Amino acid sequence: MKRTIRDLMTQNVVTVTLQDNVHEIAVKMRDHNIGFIPVIDNGRVVGCVTDRDLVIRGYAEKRPGSAAVEEVMTSPCVKVSPDITPAEAARIMADRQIRRLVVEENGRLAGVVAIGDLAVRDDLRPESGEALGEISEPVASR
Repeated sequence: MKRTIRDLMTQNVVTVTLQDNVHEIAVKMRDHNIGFIPVIDNGRVVGCVTDRDLVIRGYAEKRPGSAAVEEVMTSPCVKVSPDITPAEAARIMADRQIRRLVVEENGRLAGVVAIGDLAVRDDLRPESGEALGEISEPVASR
């Protein structure tokens, strides 16, 4: 049986909406001990926010805590089907230099898969290690 990221992804995903602000995102990240939150509008993923986004586009740009989600979110997010293989997920992460993928099924959020989800599996360590190495490469050297 072919293993898919459906078997590895986090399904109970904390989300925010376009009505939330930077402060509310930061509080959710703190309260849930996470660094990545998809942004949902009318049931669809329209973007995502990482802890890095909050620092670079929020704090460093002197945006107050009341700044809108849209001012700091990455849009669009990289989205994949739950039926891709872990090796395919690792390749996408490496190619895009990202650590998390939004998993969608029928246009709706199904989960999130992170490089760490791949790394904790003994049989996936080579793919996840290679992906992490490529993710961590400076863009200029590629």
